[in-house]
Amino acid sequence: MEKNELLDRLAAGRLTRRQFARAAAAAGVGLMTLPLLARDGAAETGQIEYYTWATYEDPNLHKAFTAKYGHEPNHSTFGEEEEALQKMRSGYRPDITHPCSYSVPRWYEAGIIKPVDTSRLQNYADVFPELKTIKGTSKDGKALFVPFDWGNSSVLYRTDLVDSNTDSWMLLFDEKYKGRLATYDSVDGAVSSAALVLGFKNIGTLDDEQLAKVRDLMIKQRPLLRYYWTDQTSVEQGLASGELVAAYAWNASVVALKKQGIPVAYMNPKEGILTWVCGMALVQGAPGDEQAAYDFIDAMIDPQSGQYLIDNDGYGHSNRKSFDLVKPERLAELGLKDPVALFKQGVFFEETPTAFKEKYIQMFEAVKAGI
Repeated sequence: MEKNELLDRLAAGRLTRRQFARAAAAAGVGLMTLPLLARDGAAETGQIEYYTWATYEDPNLHKAFTAKYGHEPNHSTFGEEEEALQKMRSGYRPDITHPCSYSVPRWYEAGIIKPVDTSRLQNYADVFPELKTIKGTSKDGKALFVPFDWGNSSVLYRTDLVDSNTDSWMLLFDEKYKGRLATYDSVDGAVSSAALVLGFKNIGTLDDEQLAKVRDLMIKQRPLLRYYWTDQTSVEQGLASGELVAAYAWNASVVALKKQGIPVAYMNPKEGILTWVCGMALVQGAPGDEQAAYDFIDAMIDPQSGQYLIDNDGYGHSNRKSFDLVKPERLAELGLKDPVALFKQGVFFEETPTAFKEKYIQMFEAVKAGI
């Protein structure tokens, strides 16, 4: 394919990002050309861009979108929400992004996301009511995001390498395992786990005295850690090899390691297991086709997408009907047999007001830097 023909087809929306990438090498077209041209044609062609956590670009999670438009959306990924927020504040404008409930107010206040007209979503009626009413995720009666996935953050550990009766977040602060522990490189996860150890319940509104105690505990933890992680694959590899004996982790890592036959357990800490809910949000000032963006969200929350998410990753899905498509024994294996009971038992990550969040961020960065 000649260069001009390739570029003309891309600009007209007749090539996806992947098709362009395959053809570009042969045609000698620089890949740096792709973002500008793809976004220029987005509104006319249904080409949208999805900014999400790694692995959520999986085509199996939005099959209905691909069936309707004949191509996959463009995508880019982030490892942590503060990173994503700062990138969008700097001018990056995807069409859809994937914040968690506790970040929604901050992203809305920053002018990054806008309300969603849920009447344009066929599957929204089947979303768990408990997930629609999370504090901070609506404004003036309008949803600021659409719940998609949910799960837990807890301690994943090797049962053959640590005490079998472990039932506390304190495992991630235990000097006995110095150099063989890891925690998430996220202010939300790091502060929440330390606050739970200290018995604080007001995780999102820690006063200065409480925050100082959290800081002191995290300072003691820092030399015990092998690393702060941003990619859960590193946790899985570390635990599989024995480099790590325990780490802050998500449900998907439990599933992945058990598939490998690694002897691990996922803790239900006595201080409380952390529960998160993340979802789809529309980006303010996005250049793409808005209807395509709504169709993408609808595809992500349909029951078939939920079945795949549950079976493949071990996470919960927002659509109640998804659970009817998964075998009862599989739900029991994953600990997802009764979603509503889990919502009642978990300690939900909560909104952290901006004034508090800025203090948390400054403290966390100082701890990591050894200041």
